Amino acid sequence: MARRQTRYKTRGDNGSAWISYSDMMAALLLLFVLVLCYSVYQYFAMLESKTAELQDKELLLNSQQITLDQQQGILLQQQTTLDAQSLLLLDKQKELDDKQLELDNALIILGDQQKLLDDQSLALQEQQVLIISTQTILSQKEDELATAKLELQGKQTQLDDATLLLQQQQQALSNQQVKLDNLVGVKTKIIQELSLALSQANLSATVDKNTGDIVLESTVFFDVGKNTIKDSGRELLDRFIPVYLGVLLRPEYSDYLGEIIIEGHTDTQGDYLPNLELSQERALSVATYCLQMPGLTGEQAELLRAILTAKGRSFSDPVYNTDGTINMDASRRVEFKFRLKDTEMIDEIRDILTPSQIPTERAE
Repeated sequence: MARRQTRYKTRGDNGSAWISYSDMMAALLLLFVLVLCYSVYQYFAMLESKTAELQDKELLLNSQQITLDQQQGILLQQQTTLDAQSLLLLDKQKELDDKQLELDNALIILGDQQKLLDDQSLALQEQQVLIISTQTILSQKEDELATAKLELQGKQTQLDDATLLLQQQQQALSNQQVKLDNLVGVKTKIIQELSLALSQANLSATVDKNTGDIVLESTVFFDVGKNTIKDSGRELLDRFIPVYLGVLLRPEYSDYLGEIIIEGHTDTQGDYLPNLELSQERALSVATYCLQMPGLTGEQAELLRAILTAKGRSFSDPVYNTDGTINMDASRRVEFKFRLKDTEMIDEIRDILTPSQIPTERAE
């Protein structure tokens, strides 16, 4: 019994579904029929209206038939024109179609250009951001430039001051150059006059053309290891000193002469210090003899005491032979030297004014 009831219930549910489906289909069919009827009604209504209109037009056509017959000839003539215009219209239509195709293509191109424009707008925005950043950096650079200009103005002021100082120094150098030229001229003149005076006195002493130094052999003045002047040395000094001082102590040179130096030199035998003492004693003996010479005037003796110097050099400056060995006899010697005033300063100025150094200084 239970199985029969279940089957019955199942069949009852299926029947309800089919009934619902049939109702729905019937409703759809009814709706379709109604739409069809409405369409037919509309059609017949329109047909009646058109029929009435056609009848009216037929009457009108009948009344106008005569007129139409009369105009038939004109229409036939115009027909040819219309046919030609129709052909022209077809050409225009074709041209219009071509234009439409071009327009479609232009729209496609425009779409592409719009996309490109969008991309460029995006790039422009990025560039604007970059420009803003660059403007910020530029502002910083302008501030730095303003600071640099202030520093440059300060540097320019310093440069102007340095230029003024350089001009002053150049003027001073020019003045020193004039002084140097005068001193060099005086020294050259003294050397020339010494050479001439010694030559005229038949003295074999040689004057150095650059320095004015005069070398006298020590063997004429001293025995080996001694500091007492020999008779031959006194005789030589009696002839040499008046000629030497006669040139140097002239009034025209008194403003320039700064020092007369008598240097004693030994050979390289023995130790340095004993030779230094010996060379100093020999130089002092010669200087003492010069100061005590009876031929000097009081003014000359006073001037000589102020500028005469005795100096021992030991064997620090020996004389060499051509083969590189030391010439012992020539190394034992007495040298007479003179220095003009401000000699060191003059040497420095000469170094500064040397042509090889001037371009370097200008380059700096």
